[in-house]
Amino acid sequence: MSEQQRQATPAAKGRLYGVGLGPGDPSLMTVRAVEVIAGADVVAYHSARHGRSIARSIAERHLRPDHIEERLVYPVTTEGTDHPGGYRGAMEEFYTEAAARLAAHLDAGRTVAVLAEGDPLFYGSYMHMHKRLADRYPTEVIPGVTSVSAAAARLGAPLVEGEEVLTVLPGTLPEEELTARLATTDAAAVMKLGRTFPTVRRALERSGRLADARYVERATMSAERTGALDEVDPSSVPYFSVAVLPSRIDTPGTPDALDASESGRPGEVVVVGLGPAGPLWLTPEARGELAAAEDLVGYTTYLDRVPVRPGQRRHPSDNKVEAERAEFALDLARRGRRVAVVSSGDPGVFAMATAVLEAASEDPYRDVPVRVLPGMTAAHAAAARAGAPLGHDYAVVSLSDRLKPWEVIAERLRAAAAADLVLALYNPGSRSRVWQVGKARELLLEHRAPDTPVVLGRDIGGPEESVRIIRLADLDPADVDMRTILLIGSSQTRTARRGDGTEIVWTPRRYPEG
Repeated sequence: MSEQQRQATPAAKGRLYGVGLGPGDPSLMTVRAVEVIAGADVVAYHSARHGRSIARSIAERHLRPDHIEERLVYPVTTEGTDHPGGYRGAMEEFYTEAAARLAAHLDAGRTVAVLAEGDPLFYGSYMHMHKRLADRYPTEVIPGVTSVSAAAARLGAPLVEGEEVLTVLPGTLPEEELTARLATTDAAAVMKLGRTFPTVRRALERSGRLADARYVERATMSAERTGALDEVDPSSVPYFSVAVLPSRIDTPGTPDALDASESGRPGEVVVVGLGPAGPLWLTPEARGELAAAEDLVGYTTYLDRVPVRPGQRRHPSDNKVEAERAEFALDLARRGRRVAVVSSGDPGVFAMATAVLEAASEDPYRDVPVRVLPGMTAAHAAAARAGAPLGHDYAVVSLSDRLKPWEVIAERLRAAAAADLVLALYNPGSRSRVWQVGKARELLLEHRAPDTPVVLGRDIGGPEESVRIIRLADLDPADVDMRTILLIGSSQTRTARRGDGTEIVWTPRRYPEG
């Protein structure tokens, strides 16, 4: 090939590597990471303005004198900036400039290894280079041991077991968000502590998880520190630290006896609303309490909706023994157990909260702590599926005459209908109650037009969900069972058919004057 031909032939593009170095101990680097660094032309690493780079120090023994080193110095870390785009603008500009520097080497045919503590694609700065360069150059990412894995290893505690869920959170999240997520998960690791430590600690305390939280600082490094998180001085916490909530399964010291004297703490009853169906309808707070409970008490059908957890005791019972169920739960709590009483929908709407609080107001349960956690109601779930039929004033009535006479139900239906309230009718029918829906329809037609919209919501959120919008005059008791809720419109409730063919119903918020 002539000199002219060689000059006209473009150089082959170099290869980009994102090299995971592990959590800090150089001996935890993978063989592949060492091979890539040894064969690279350029070694790049991030550092603060002081110039020291943890990534470089980990890989230092594998650097050659002829390596081209690219030090990518952050323009800002925790201090303020006068950049017109603020912190985000300053960092975006920095990443763009750093990627251009690496691209120049790659265009020249050089192999570039970008060092990253832990794993390159796990909260690592390398990913900003990857997003800007990987579509233009041959790229390989070398995984590394994460700080989460290192922290669990140094604690000697399993992170997750069986079907447990591990949640990894940045400590920079708002406190409310941290609290909600910590309350709902089985196990967790919270990264990026340092200045966020007080917020993370409060979130752990508010979610009821502080006693279980462990602290790991600089895992596998010479200055490593571990211990109980609630004993850590917030002013001593560096950025390179992790809060860990290990697996809840077979946790040493978990009380298993029914005797309060053995558990070492008072018991409690929490009445938990499960919502109308599965886990998508469960609040984060409710999910957390179900996970933390030692005993679950409830109607068998509802208890079956709660995942089985090792170590928890489950106490199913029939739907018609609410008072006995409540006293059983309170008795468990008197003996030191943390008890969750489950209830469909919202526990305070025709459900278990009333039974528990009635019993808790009498001896010998007056001193047992009781909390009620709200849940999505059947009425609200069905209304959302249909549109907004509860958009104005409405009343909620149970058609079951098992605990109150039909005469009382009929009187309340007449009063609500005369007041032109939308009605949400719970417990409309069952195998043993087949006539109430027909009687209610006749009574309501005395006050409502035959074409008043009615929503029939059945098994909302479940596998047999159906939502129908019909006229009040066409309401057929044969279409209604205990899994159905009825929403009866007012004189102002409207229906419309949308462009996609779906029918919606809503009640305007503005009521006509006069």
